[in-house]
Amino acid sequence: MQELLKELFCTNYKDVYLYLYGLCHDGALAEELAAETFLEAVRSIGSFRKEADAKTWLFSIARHRWHHWCRTKSRRPKTEELSELLPADDTQPEHRAANRELADRIRRLLQKEPKRTQGILKMRMEGYSFHEIGAKYGISESSARVIEFRAKNKIREILKKEGYEYE
Repeated sequence: MQELLKELFCTNYKDVYLYLYGLCHDGALAEELAAETFLEAVRSIGSFRKEADAKTWLFSIARHRWHHWCRTKSRRPKTEELSELLPADDTQPEHRAANRELADRIRRLLQKEPKRTQGILKMRMEGYSFHEIGAKYGISESSARVIEFRAKNKIREILKKEGYEYE
């Protein structure tokens, strides 16, 4: 069994690495995902059905590792969250009351938005990627980005007109 795994690794590592590099365009990440691919192959070698070529099986595992990495990465949104409109927590009671008032105002403004926009903003705050949001609502990733961007700007402008200040 160990010889089989060694042969599998030696004959297929470069192809798996190049396949993953083609997906992510990052050498270090491709190496990491390739290593995870072969670890997964070792763990699941018993389930390999030999109906498919070993390389096809490894590429399938690599693709799943890539998608898993994308989902995990997408749970950490890099864009501004609506919560960032709120001022930093303060220990003074009057500041806490003002923060609660602002949070309530943001919630009321969100409720005035169309259901789809509300859902998109909620999913972003929960960490979903624009790709996942687009798939759920049947729109492109770019459309999901635009809807979120416009809604945040609209809320920000309303808050600014109402005299709310934030950094």
